[in-house]
Amino acid sequence: MSNPLKLTITTNFFFLIFTITIVYVTYTIPRLQLQQPKQTNLVFYVHDYLTGHDMSAITVAGKSGPSSSILHFGTILAVDDPVTEGPSIESKEIGRAQGFYINSQLDGKGLHLVFSVIFTDGDFKGSTLEIQGADIFTMKEREYGIVSGTGYFRFVKGYGVMETEFMDIANLRAILKHNVTVKHY
Repeated sequence: MSNPLKLTITTNFFFLIFTITIVYVTYTIPRLQLQQPKQTNLVFYVHDYLTGHDMSAITVAGKSGPSSSILHFGTILAVDDPVTEGPSIESKEIGRAQGFYINSQLDGKGLHLVFSVIFTDGDFKGSTLEIQGADIFTMKEREYGIVSGTGYFRFVKGYGVMETEFMDIANLRAILKHNVTVKHY
């Protein structure tokens, strides 16, 4: 039979050593500062041209195949649009918006966007923002989510507000202003 007094002394001794170690570590090692996220606000312009010598988007599928209009439900468009600092195409190009749109509204007045803004110049060169959301283009302002990012924008979360700066529906050409707010580390 074991001695209960010996077990109690041994248990208490280990508990005391454990407690002293925890107290020592807590007060002698500097506490890790939790890193606060940075907030970045961006304004850029996407030039979405389905016609002309500078065409940057193309219909790839729809009810009538590749000849379907983006204004019809179910039409899918692939895009590789220039991203500039200002609304003019002569503004400095800082990246490309690459991905796709699908007309996902039965009346044809709304798109679903899934694309990457790939920064090729400026402060964020080599970084990306991943955009996803609805674009009901008859509305003045449309909000979408920033769902991911790379480079400068790792662990990003945020949102963007898109406004139509210019639209020529007859020739399917548009310039879209994006005002983006993101938090990242």
